[in-house]
Amino acid sequence: MLDHAKEAVPGARYLAPGHNFGSITDKISGIITGRTPFSWFIGFLIGFSILQVLLVAIAYLLFKGTGIWGINNPVGWGFAIINFVWWIGIGHAGTLISAILMLFRQHWRTSINRAAEAMTVFAVACAAIFPIFHTGRPWLAAYWLLPYPNTMGLWPNFRSPLIWDVFAVSTYATISIVFWYLGLIPDLATMRDRAKSPLARKLYGIFSLGWRGSAIHWQRYEMASLLMAGLSTPLVLSVHTVVSFDFAVSVIPGWHATIFPPYFVAGAIYAGFAMVLTLMIPMRALYGLHDFITERHIENMAKVTLATGLIVFYGYCMEAFFGWYSANQFESYMIVNRMKGPYAGYYWALIFCNGVVPQLLWSKKVRTSVLPLFAVCMAVNVGMWLERFVIVVTSLHRDYLPGSWGMYYPTIWDWSTFIGTMGLFLTLFYLFIRVLPMISIFEVRTLTPAAHAKGDAHHG
Repeated sequence: MLDHAKEAVPGARYLAPGHNFGSITDKISGIITGRTPFSWFIGFLIGFSILQVLLVAIAYLLFKGTGIWGINNPVGWGFAIINFVWWIGIGHAGTLISAILMLFRQHWRTSINRAAEAMTVFAVACAAIFPIFHTGRPWLAAYWLLPYPNTMGLWPNFRSPLIWDVFAVSTYATISIVFWYLGLIPDLATMRDRAKSPLARKLYGIFSLGWRGSAIHWQRYEMASLLMAGLSTPLVLSVHTVVSFDFAVSVIPGWHATIFPPYFVAGAIYAGFAMVLTLMIPMRALYGLHDFITERHIENMAKVTLATGLIVFYGYCMEAFFGWYSANQFESYMIVNRMKGPYAGYYWALIFCNGVVPQLLWSKKVRTSVLPLFAVCMAVNVGMWLERFVIVVTSLHRDYLPGSWGMYYPTIWDWSTFIGTMGLFLTLFYLFIRVLPMISIFEVRTLTPAAHAKGDAHHG
């Protein structure tokens, strides 16, 4: 009988049985209105402490300049661009889950989209730090990069892919924030009605924009959501494509490749889903959210990770093939240098993390066991960072002229800035789960039999 009920209600298999509108609202809103667990304070303290490292590193950078980093001639791009691409990639899963899966009416997105969207916004904020400070004079960066009447033909150089980045990433950040906030509005109204503090009630009321849950509100909300999903979907493909153009439009061996746009997009989704799992597996355990983030959610995310991981691994194979098939001595040497040169250890580590370890996801037992799956996702997070390191550094440190070859060694300030952005990300994420519903209350309620029995997914 239960199986027939699940078949009759779309998406019911993504919600544990026995829940109704009230129990879902009580459980998710209770994370905020209830007592804050001690584990939250520990996690927030760790993130906030690491954030201080970022503040110190940036302050010292502003006093001394980018010379404190390991960048040199010929490796003018170092950790700044490596970490920028890594963070932008992590932000892609949120938009994919929110927009594309919404358009395809995938019900398993409802429990994970809110946290994934927040992750997108926070990852883009971390990514933006690196190119801004890499300009050397960040207080002039807006003048250099943003469009203005350019009659003298000076700056900005609109033929530079770095300018394309400014347009792509700023658009992506804007759409992601608006989409995230739009999805929050009904739940902010719920929190407004349940808040115990007058100040919290007032703030939730302001940001819920007078939401009453009327039919006209839901009609306009659904129209706006579809519009935002339609705008966001091409951004998933375009943003990391434009980021890949930073490399692909150059003439540096290993960068000048037509495979970069699809290869970068697949890598971004791969890294993004691995990070969503890295965050959601601990949150699910800490807050007892097994009824809402079920084994099926975990397995579906693992399947997407496996599929995109296979595309990325195919890209690695094609890079090696192109190096041989092109009969270009510079391309051939670039591949040999990656495999046998001074950075060979990084290359083989990324092959292991991104190519070998994810093959474990073919096993259903691994896909549905949280500890092995968490270990695989951590390997992917490390592997995707190593991929960006190898792409940036190995092509720059040995290009066409042996006389201009050089090595790149990141300094303590490179590492401090990178690790510090992890602290910024954790701090923002812990604040998010403390003040906003980490799971979309109204969307999970649409999975209950009551929502469909009454012919109305939103009232009850």
